[in-house]
Amino acid sequence: MSATTPELKRVVTGALVGTALEWYDFFIYGTAAALVFNQLFFTEADPAAGTIAAFATFGVGFVVRPFGGILFGHLGDKIGRRSTLIITTLIMGVSTGLIGLLPTYPSIGVWAPILLTLLRVCQGLGAGAEFGGAATLLAEHAPQGRRGYYASYAQTGVQIGLVLGTSAFLLVQLLPQQDIFSWGWRVPFLVSFALIGVALYVRLRVAESPVFREMERTREIIRLPIKDAVARYPRNFLVGVGAHICDTAVVYTLATFSVAYATSRLGLDSHTALLGVIFFGLTVIVLQPVYGHLSDRVGRRPLNLFSVVFVAVFAFPYFLMVDTGVPWLVWLAMMIMGAFGFAPQVAVQPVFYAELFGARVRYTGFAASRELGAAVAGFSPLIGAALAARLGGAPWLVAAFLIGTAVISFAAFYASRESKDMDITAFDPLRRRLVEE
Repeated sequence: MSATTPELKRVVTGALVGTALEWYDFFIYGTAAALVFNQLFFTEADPAAGTIAAFATFGVGFVVRPFGGILFGHLGDKIGRRSTLIITTLIMGVSTGLIGLLPTYPSIGVWAPILLTLLRVCQGLGAGAEFGGAATLLAEHAPQGRRGYYASYAQTGVQIGLVLGTSAFLLVQLLPQQDIFSWGWRVPFLVSFALIGVALYVRLRVAESPVFREMERTREIIRLPIKDAVARYPRNFLVGVGAHICDTAVVYTLATFSVAYATSRLGLDSHTALLGVIFFGLTVIVLQPVYGHLSDRVGRRPLNLFSVVFVAVFAFPYFLMVDTGVPWLVWLAMMIMGAFGFAPQVAVQPVFYAELFGARVRYTGFAASRELGAAVAGFSPLIGAALAARLGGAPWLVAAFLIGTAVISFAAFYASRESKDMDITAFDPLRRRLVEE
């Protein structure tokens, strides 16, 4: 039931480009929260309190992501993976573009942070289903034995979005400070209006999943996918929640908290901090297909376990290197964490989640469980800022926090079953396994 080669290429391109553009939208908010939102939308607070407030609105997007996963996952299992991704593209693009049009606190007072938070909620709803849909579509098109490799391109798109978003703000930082705070910060958000057309173009050319088409043909579509996902796969659902906690904490600690920490605490200029995030993202992009291919050979579980153990071991050395304030050591720390603590688990993540659930509830189970994990760890920049404030700005409690998230995800991965050889076309692989046993 796997796709033909030309069709598979279109699916990979559609997932890569579409996911990159949508996560560009999601990531630029985090960069803006670290650099400018504390002064534009929370000006009555002192700088530290303003940063914490900005990170709080950043975290709101994660609170609503599980609801987006359930809502659009339901649609993805009812009307199709492709059609649902078209809807999430519009939601993400429009809400991000509107942020670039918002008046700031000096103009409308408290309504500025309220409207900002509402648009962040819309971003979170779209993001809650975006990755699960793109990864599910890729996994269901990919041939048996190469599923990990092809599905990894969904995560590659996410990292491209991170690099694009960070690069956009790196260019904005070249402007005079007065221009940055008057109009420059708006440009990365307004670009999203143009990116909607690009994302829609590539996604409209992608064929629906062959697994979903077979579900339609045999009338295997069920009425309430979320109920079935939790009832039939309770163990896997909990594994899915715990599995996404560590990598979420790592990426947003590095891409958001570390930027604020390096600029406000260490006195590094924003260009240096943002370059570190770009180097981190590029490192992960290069390694995604490598780890995806490796997971098809050695399995998903070993790579996942290795990755979270590395995060726990490297958490304190990471901040020791960053705390030197030496630019090349800061960049090296981010690249090492990206190469060994982050890249393996996120490269495997698309196929790992797709293999946790049967075809009838795959989109819903994938998106809902993963985004619940994201909701738990999505406040990492806020938690990091609060923990650092307790030690007068020192990051050692943040390192301990990262170790704690690694322990949680290690438990989830340890409880998971190896799935690289499963039949992803099965409507209910759990039932098949019980019959065989």
